[in-house]
Amino acid sequence: MNEDIVFEINDKSGRKIYLSEERWGHIKYEHPVVANRLEEIKDTLTNPTAVRKSDHDEKIRFYYRYYKNIKLREKYLFVMVRYLNGEGFVITSFYVNKIKVAR
Repeated sequence: MNEDIVFEINDKSGRKIYLSEERWGHIKYEHPVVANRLEEIKDTLTNPTAVRKSDHDEKIRFYYRYYKNIKLREKYLFVMVRYLNGEGFVITSFYVNKIKVAR
């Protein structure tokens, strides 16, 4: 990997996931409320409340973790991960008010 990596972590199932500087920049710019929540992003990946598959892309998973102390209407931290060649990378992260219903 040529990109600068913010973190690498193993998800709940033991697969490696990384967050690149480029994606972290996107998250901080597009979703500034998550900009100081790096540890919560890691926690969501390692100890999620729920994990859902994307309806549109077999390689994408949605990780959710409930945070009751957040002073937002949205209470679940959402982290989108794409898996390629056995490893995952974070695409984006933001807060949502509910977990996507599994189909």
